[in-house]
Amino acid sequence: MIKEKFDLTNKVAVITGASKGIGKAMALGLAEFGAIIVVSSRKQEAVDQVAEEFTKLGFSVSGIECHVAKKDDRLKLVEKVIKKYGRIDILINNAGTNPYFGPISKMPEDLYQKTMDINVNSAIELSNLVYPHMKKQGGGSIIHISSIEGLHPSPFMAAYNISKTALIMAGKNQSIEWGRHNIRVNMICPGYVKTKLSAGILENEVSKNGFLKNVSLGRGSTPDEMAGLAVFLASDASSYMTGTSIVNDGGLMNAPLIPMQ
Repeated sequence: MIKEKFDLTNKVAVITGASKGIGKAMALGLAEFGAIIVVSSRKQEAVDQVAEEFTKLGFSVSGIECHVAKKDDRLKLVEKVIKKYGRIDILINNAGTNPYFGPISKMPEDLYQKTMDINVNSAIELSNLVYPHMKKQGGGSIIHISSIEGLHPSPFMAAYNISKTALIMAGKNQSIEWGRHNIRVNMICPGYVKTKLSAGILENEVSKNGFLKNVSLGRGSTPDEMAGLAVFLASDASSYMTGTSIVNDGGLMNAPLIPMQ
């Protein structure tokens, strides 16, 4: 039955940047379909708070501190999960940052590098760490949270654009290399979601109005509107899907060149 393909019972899912926003919503979505959740973020206090909240709802969850840009933290995260659960079935690389808004000609090298380290390099390295475990257990699902900003340029967001484009191609390469081991790698490309990361755009009246004018649905999304895709890509419902980027942007990428009357 198709319904059963969405069942994630006893699947171990690690989600980075999961103390709030899209990451937390995806973690909750996977938990509702039966997954054992490992909530990860930079601060132990933050992940403990989410773990306590989910536990009260009856879900199986652990919180593990991990600054994804730090090699030792990445190693410890995977080691702790394997030691406790013995496997990792799902990895969602959601942690992201955008510390610089400005022209590419004046982009500070340190902020560019920070963006790449968190948005791209950490996802590659974490995937490499879980790869041997997924290979040994006969498969798994890796989901990278990219963005529509990885599919088209935006003024003053060059570092973020570049990082999200690179993340898509990293996932495509992983998919062709690891598919023979039944490890699937897919990307979700959200539009503008009401989170801290996009607050600067959605809270500014000028940019907000310009944005809404081009969105078919006429609004930004909420984090939980991304959770269904995570469940789909993590589960056997998408068992033949790999190397794919799914856009979830309310129709923003379909904005007509000639304005609608």
